[in-house]
Amino acid sequence: MTKSDNTGPTGVKERFVFLDALRGFALLGIALANFPEFGLWTFLTADSQAAMPTATADRLVRFLQYALVDGKFYTIFSLLFGVGFSLFLSRHSSSRFLLRMFILLGIGLLHLLFLWNGDILSLYAAGGILLVCFIRIPERRLIQIALLLILLPVALDFAATLFSFDMAAPFYQKWWAVAAAKGIDEGNFATWLRDAHSYPQMYKFLQQGAWERLWEFAEGHRLPKVLGLFILGYVIGRRRLYARLASLPLGRWLHRIAIPSLFLSLLYAYSATQNQPWGQTAHALLYAFSVIPLALCYIMAFALLYVHSQAIEASQSSLAEAAQTISDKSSQTSSPKEDSYALLFRLLAAPGRMALTNYIGQTLIGILLFYGIGFGLGTSFGLITIEFTALFVFLLQVLLSSFWLRYFRFGPLEWIWRVLTYGKVFPIRR
Repeated sequence: MTKSDNTGPTGVKERFVFLDALRGFALLGIALANFPEFGLWTFLTADSQAAMPTATADRLVRFLQYALVDGKFYTIFSLLFGVGFSLFLSRHSSSRFLLRMFILLGIGLLHLLFLWNGDILSLYAAGGILLVCFIRIPERRLIQIALLLILLPVALDFAATLFSFDMAAPFYQKWWAVAAAKGIDEGNFATWLRDAHSYPQMYKFLQQGAWERLWEFAEGHRLPKVLGLFILGYVIGRRRLYARLASLPLGRWLHRIAIPSLFLSLLYAYSATQNQPWGQTAHALLYAFSVIPLALCYIMAFALLYVHSQAIEASQSSLAEAAQTISDKSSQTSSPKEDSYALLFRLLAAPGRMALTNYIGQTLIGILLFYGIGFGLGTSFGLITIEFTALFVFLLQVLLSSFWLRYFRFGPLEWIWRVLTYGKVFPIRR
């Protein structure tokens, strides 16, 4: 693809199925991570969680969530964001990308302030704006910078412990000051959204929740982590690793890091569920050396499956050609196992192509199910039930996305984002 700032968005035929399918897979993890928030289970006190009929199963699910889900799919999305940045720059100018990021920032702020305080889009937009500063840096230096940014939270937590200061404290104080002004306290925090039967009541919670989100970003040092992952994704994109998966030693890489990263992820889960018994710095170290490597393992395992599916597809094509030559029609039939690989990636690619729409869609479904302006089911279910609900919602999104893309070229929010980015209306129908 040649670089041009007026060619419009990426066409359907120019897309990489692997990237779309991986993005769809990441959406599943995002749903599993976010639905305990939508369901208000994470807002409950430990005693309230323990009183649930599913409390025993919930404890196991919570441990597994920290070990296998927490941070991993957010890492995959961040790496994909960086890859997308490299693809965008192959066609457009950095100024066009900046415009795209400011539009995303607007979408994220609307999501944060008016729908859900767990928004990640605004953070991604801020990281994307900063990412432009790294365009001309050599790849080796980029990798060094990325690793430093990813490890920076560990240094910051160590310094905070050593010198007894909390840089996120002002946001925490502002958060509870706004909450108090709205009549929200620890006694009604968990049930406010469930009992809010009008949007003005829900909006009161969102006003204080915006400050809570800023505190979470500051307390978790989210921006350097995200920016570091963006840069790594940008390097992957510049090297076009996604386009030559079959030539990469994925199996060897996976073999080397899978067991250590899984072991450290189990330690991270223990630290998270036991209130960080080894201290904040150790917890940050476990995050850096378990969450991100395990996410890379997921990507490599997914890539190996994709390479295998491509090999099967190539074999089928060869058999079909041979069958046509020798008129052996019986050999044209593929086995169910072969069909299942192609189906898996096709189904996952559909929600991946509509990631923005589906991400916001998960929020809307969560509000409908669990908040008082919807069915008001929040705080009613244990974690295991909520996670099965998240899985069902994702499967529903897979079906709806597949149906939508049969008739339309883009998801609805993706289309709006493109129109605003390029300043012209593109046909959305096929």
